[in-house]
Amino acid sequence: MRQHDAMNTFSIESILKQGRLIFAASLAALGIVNLACARTTDVFLPVIPWVPASPWWGWLTGLSLIASGISILANLGARVAATFAGILFLLSDLALQISRVAANPWDVGVRTGAFETLILGCSALILAGTLRPAGEAIHPWEKAVDSLIFSARYLFAGSAIVFGLDHYLVFGLIVSLVPRWIPGSGWFWANLTAIAFIAAGLSIATGWLDKWAAAMMGIMFLLWFVVLHAPRVISYPRSHDPDEWSSAFIALGISGGCWILAGSISAKKSQPVAIQPELVSSHAAGPGVR
Repeated sequence: MRQHDAMNTFSIESILKQGRLIFAASLAALGIVNLACARTTDVFLPVIPWVPASPWWGWLTGLSLIASGISILANLGARVAATFAGILFLLSDLALQISRVAANPWDVGVRTGAFETLILGCSALILAGTLRPAGEAIHPWEKAVDSLIFSARYLFAGSAIVFGLDHYLVFGLIVSLVPRWIPGSGWFWANLTAIAFIAAGLSIATGWLDKWAAAMMGIMFLLWFVVLHAPRVISYPRSHDPDEWSSAFIALGISGGCWILAGSISAKKSQPVAIQPELVSSHAAGPGVR
């Protein structure tokens, strides 16, 4: 029985470890889309993190995301890259998205963009929290980063709840997105996903079955990428629409972020391993101290 449980645990952990690769690849892909849209005539680039439309902003953001993604994939300065990506998304949210949400509080599209940016930033910070080498001394500037990492889990949970509530505000649109070949009605699947978002957010915030909630939410986003987004981006004329590519890689990136969160949660204490206070204290004291 114990051997069977150990094999299941190994299998689950092996799957969750792919979250880092999925997330990093999504960052690099979003960077490429930013480069491709750098000369757009819109007010903002039509790709997350929706920086002002300027070739300089497009190239700077695109190259930054590509470099971060490659660094995480190659495990070369991965923690610094993840921290940078997280702060980039959070600053973009604070500087660009919050004011737009405040000006259009009932615009679900604007609000979704803000919380997509937030949840990707939280995913990057949670990843950074898992990459600190054991026994490494904490520098003063890292205390501020640790505070962001601690908050990231709850901001992640809040974003999931907002996604679920917003589903009901544009319920007809969500129903229309469900492919007809999927068994069951669009009404059923739209309700199921909305409830799943809210339940996952509450679970992650409270710590009750949080690891499973994050893992299943990651599977849900991965299925959306495969079933909904991939067919759209490979079909003309949507294949020429940067919004479609952005949406696809956002879904894939959030899927990876969910698995990063699930993998970071301690199986025993159901808390992100990297931000447990006792671990921080032991790292500060030096190697070998527990």
